[in-house]
Amino acid sequence: MSSAAKVVDPAFQGVGQKPGIEIWRIENFQPVAVPKSDHGKFYMGDCYIVLQTTQSKGGSYLYDIHFWIGKDTSQDEAGTAAIKTVELDAALGGRAVQHRELQGHESDKFLSYFKPCIIPLEGGVASGFKTPEVEEFETRLYVCKGKRVVRMKQVPFARASLNHDDVFILDSEKKIFQFNGANSSIQERAKALEVVQFLKDKYHEGTCDVAIVDDGKLDTESDSGEFWVLFGGFAPIGKKVITDDDIVAERTPAKLYSIHEGGVTAVEGELSKGMLENNKCYLLDCGAEVFIWVGRSTQVEERKTVGKVAEDFIANENRPRSTRITRVIQGYETHAFKSNFGSWPAGSVAPGAEEGRGKVAALLKQQGVGLKGLGKSAPVNEEVPPLLEGGGKLEVWCINGSAKTPVPKEDIGKFYGGDCYIVLYTYHSGERKEDYYLCCWFGKNSIEADQQMATRLANTMSNSLKGRPVLGRIFQGKEPPQFIAIFQPMVVLKGGLSSGYKKYIEEKEVTDDTYTSDSVALFRVSGTSAHNSKTEQVDAVATSLNSTECFLLQSGSSLFTWHGNQSAFEQQQLAAKVAEFVKPGATLKHAKEGTENSIFWSALGGKQNYTSKKVEEVFNFSQDDLLTEDVLVLDTRAEVFVWVGQSVDPKEKQSAFDIGQQYLEMAAALEGLSLNVPMYRVTEGNEPSFFTTYFSWDSTKATALGNSFQKKMALLFGIKHEDKSNGNQGGGATQRASALAALSSAFNSSSGKSSPRSQDRTNGSNQGPTQRASALAALNSAFSSSPTKSPSRGSSGSGQGQRAAAVAALSQVLTAEKKGPNGTPTQSPSAETKTPAGEGKSENAAFEVDQGSEEAAAEGKEIDDTGSASGSNAGGDSEPKTESEQDYADIGQVVFSYDQLKARSENPVTGIDFKRREAYLSPEEFESIFGMDKEAFYKQPKWKQDMQKKKVDLF
Repeated sequence: MSSAAKVVDPAFQGVGQKPGIEIWRIENFQPVAVPKSDHGKFYMGDCYIVLQTTQSKGGSYLYDIHFWIGKDTSQDEAGTAAIKTVELDAALGGRAVQHRELQGHESDKFLSYFKPCIIPLEGGVASGFKTPEVEEFETRLYVCKGKRVVRMKQVPFARASLNHDDVFILDSEKKIFQFNGANSSIQERAKALEVVQFLKDKYHEGTCDVAIVDDGKLDTESDSGEFWVLFGGFAPIGKKVITDDDIVAERTPAKLYSIHEGGVTAVEGELSKGMLENNKCYLLDCGAEVFIWVGRSTQVEERKTVGKVAEDFIANENRPRSTRITRVIQGYETHAFKSNFGSWPAGSVAPGAEEGRGKVAALLKQQGVGLKGLGKSAPVNEEVPPLLEGGGKLEVWCINGSAKTPVPKEDIGKFYGGDCYIVLYTYHSGERKEDYYLCCWFGKNSIEADQQMATRLANTMSNSLKGRPVLGRIFQGKEPPQFIAIFQPMVVLKGGLSSGYKKYIEEKEVTDDTYTSDSVALFRVSGTSAHNSKTEQVDAVATSLNSTECFLLQSGSSLFTWHGNQSAFEQQQLAAKVAEFVKPGATLKHAKEGTENSIFWSALGGKQNYTSKKVEEVFNFSQDDLLTEDVLVLDTRAEVFVWVGQSVDPKEKQSAFDIGQQYLEMAAALEGLSLNVPMYRVTEGNEPSFFTTYFSWDSTKATALGNSFQKKMALLFGIKHEDKSNGNQGGGATQRASALAALSSAFNSSSGKSSPRSQDRTNGSNQGPTQRASALAALNSAFSSSPTKSPSRGSSGSGQGQRAAAVAALSQVLTAEKKGPNGTPTQSPSAETKTPAGEGKSENAAFEVDQGSEEAAAEGKEIDDTGSASGSNAGGDSEPKTESEQDYADIGQVVFSYDQLKARSENPVTGIDFKRREAYLSPEEFESIFGMDKEAFYKQPKWKQDMQKKKVDLF
């Protein structure tokens, strides 16, 4: 230790003595500690070293060191950061796991330290940049990716930056917009909401407005109109453009290299722990990630050079910049490293190296039940069964009526599920002259007559060969390895060609889905070896996809290969072979999971959720990581919990213990976990205290309803947003609804079939003007309900100015009425007044105004330049009644019965805001129908309001 201390920088003396994060920035090629107040702030022109210290249950400390390289930093500074990382490790006793983090390509573990996200800043210190001065607010557009940790990237503020696959956040001075691409996932949308809240609290003092804009929904009720105005108006957006940042290296079978004098030499043979010598360093190439393994007996100076070797290796192999480099020390190997060796014999694990304690492994997404290294795509140490000798003669006949038709040589290996086949394989075994393997293959949709004919003809063939063949009967989906191995490849197609099958579907009036070379067809490529690799045509829909396998998609002249993120390298090779077999000479297009284009999804009828079997550790986990669409495993070392979300597929819910058992087997092989530890299945909303003790538990989150996005909406904006800004929920919504009702009452009283005299008899001669004054006061109250500090919701100008303009517009209408002939108010226009095009407007104002114009148009009224409706029947046939005019919350409230307000009413009411039908119910009837008063109802998130209104036919 003393020799190591001589090469340790003084800045690292005494570090790692307690759990937590410590950060240094490289300044003038020296590490300088970053104060805690600046943790999470990274400048693009600098390099940083981040130390994460965690404590195991045994009391010892575990270390992860990350050196972060900004995109504008110099090569010298990056080299300094790498060297200083090794020195820091030496100060910690040489047992830290080291990670290289490139800006924009950070690991999940690194990002988990700075939730919900990091937003790198322009400039730097060490590179000679000046720290940016505080300037006027600049509108920024970010693309937001990730389901548990978020990768934020600023993109040009232009419509061309948007696409249908991602979630975007537009941070303007007055409002933050979240744009959800049509193909983005629910979990990514939910995670982006946390970023929105972060931006709001950090850069807007928690007072700005927030809007959610859904791709493809230009709805006047929402903020989408205002959002598109900022981009110069609505227009279709293009498909996603793949950039260098989107290119991720594919995972490949691990290859081991020894490192010597700055170079690498391949180590031949099957990977085993015994290959790693403690006085050497090795490079393990896994494609998407490169590991450096450092023996315990190596010197510090030698360890400093291995990072450069890894970088040179990546460059020479033309790998993407996103390729990760992770350095592990002997005895402190990570699970990700050990899993490449199939098994990892226990006995050399260093004290305190039990990284599995308190770990969550998430099974993503959506109904995935496989575990990497134990699933079908990557069998560990699989035993190969005895197979038939190769090089034999293969003949295949298809049953057609009472005869067997030879299958052309170029089509041998293709089987239709509606047909039956006879397969004869002649081969040489040992000293015998010839052996025969004779089988009947029955498609799952084949008719009984064909099966019987195949059996009869096969018996005849066996007899002609003097009974020497091994005679077998094989059913589709149950093929033995000996059968599969003689076909390279074997492809099972939909439909059938035999006359018996064609007659059967004609009689049953069943659609003929027989495969043709010009049809849309999807093939699943399964297996990794000659004896288990089989391809089968499946339904050509996105839900057929599976992340653990490869697929072929045929659409007209196009042929795609699709590689699931968890598929094996052998499957990917087989997919290319099958493509040539199915459609010889066709141009093959490659689509890796996550990089598909619109043509691919269009052929499948659109993008949908599909099975993704993946095991991924969730770092620095919290309750927020328990996503309702997922199954997760919590490993405390003393017990294992399988947590099942409410939105998980019912079949997967039943397999919780199978998932847990698979995890145990993997943990036992790689980490020495006992197979006999207690295992529990825990369902969302029913978590016991001995499970929640591992989290900072919030019962409100546990009982929230909906999918991940809806839950986050309800929790972040249904509660916090109301408390801070009154937004458009709760009291604000009630005031606006009351204001609308007041306006309707005011204008309805002087229109329709009522005459001035009838008004005088019913309401008093001054009732109309009084109502209009009350309506003006209600509108003013509604639009002034937001706190003074809250920025406006508009895209330009101040929100207060816009509200004043709306009030002024209504005031002009009322003034004009008062100046009518004989002192009698003139006939009133519709209650709503539209804001001139191009001006920003409140979300609710826009809703109320535009809705009024739509209804006016629907009733055959003219709409003038300002959006006001005119006509002789603006009001309803019934005479509305008002509440107390002194109470602005209920002022001018028109009351109609539930039977009149229902969407399918036999006696429907007219002249109201049909999207706020519930606002016209009496307080008593409202509470009777919804089980709560209006104030409680409007405090709910809008999606929940709409759901409840649909149930009672008020939507």
